[in-house]
Parts: sequence; structure tokens; C-alpha cells
Amino acid sequence: MSSRSPRLGSLAVQAPSMTPKTVHVSSTTCHDLSLFKDLLKEYRRLDDTITMRLNRTTAQFRDRNRLGMGDKGNIDDLVCAQIWKELNANWKRRTEIIHYCVGVVDQSMEEKRNAMESQADDPAAKRKIQGALYAEEVKRNHVHNELAVERIVRQRSLDVFRSRCRYFEPPLSDADARRWWDLVHSGQ
Repeated sequence: MSSRSPRLGSLAVQAPSMTPKTVHVSSTTCHDLSLFKDLLKEYRRLDDTITMRLNRTTAQFRDRNRLGMGDKGNIDDLVCAQIWKELNANWKRRTEIIHYCVGVVDQSMEEKRNAMESQADDPAAKRKIQGALYAEEVKRNHVHNELAVERIVRQRSLDVFRSRCRYFEPPLSDADARRWWDLVHSGQ
């Protein structure tokens, strides 16, 4: 297989990309709904493949222990801690992106409202701004809906996680992980 061939199979989904890219989220990203939704779709891949990731991570930790390279401790506890850490990082990044875009779209709507008020004398300009404001409202609704979708995705992932990691609780020393733990348990 040449180095340019795509990696096939479930390993391609589970393993990190050989050429990771940094995506810079800007106001342009927020205003392009298809780009915004594609970005969130990529970030939600971990949640979508959580069962497979739990299985793979368990196998990796068992292989390390078998070879004498593993961490000391219960494999299931180590796996749960690792997956929880990955979930938290992803949830945090997605939430930051969504809240950023909510702010961008809300600000854009406010600017259009202000522009419409300043065009009280010109009905044609006012209608044009009203059309743009309507388009912004549609965007705003889509972006705000992603907050509800995010809560559903997190809850679904938590349910799968809890089915495999029944006795797991994040350490008290990890305040960020505890905060997410409390948030998803409260349904937010």
C-alpha cells in the first residue's frame, strides 16, 4: 500500500489523522452554516464512535499490560479515565465553538437591526436590510439549535460511557472533568 493510499477500516476512524489540521474558527465560519455544521460533525465523531473507542482503548491497555509497558492499576479504570478525558476535551472545544458562533450571529443581527433603524427614510434600503435580517434570524436559529443538539449528543455519549464505566467518577482533583460530570448529569 502506498503512503498516499487512504487508511481503511475502523482504525482510520479511531486513530488520529497522519496530517492533522488546525481549523481557525472565525466569524466567516459561523456565517457559513454548512461549514459550521461540518466542523461540528467532525468534532462529534468521537461521540459517534464511543463504543468502538472504548473497545479499542481497552484492547490497547491490555496489550500494553501483556507486554509489561502498561500503567499500574485496573485496566477498566484506566480506559474509563482516558475516554472521559477525551470526551471532556471534545465537549469543551465544541461548546466553545458553538458559544462563539452564537455571539457572532447575535452581534450581526444587532448590527442589522441598528442599520434598519438608521434607514427609516429609505424604504428600499430598509426592505433590503429586513431581508438580510431575516436571513440572519434563520442562521441564528440554526446556531442556537446546536446547543440543544449538543446536550443530546453529550447525554447519549454519557449513557454509553456509563454502561461500560458504571463505577467511574472523575477525580476530585480534576475540577474541569468534575464540572462536565455535573453538567451532563444535570442534563445540560
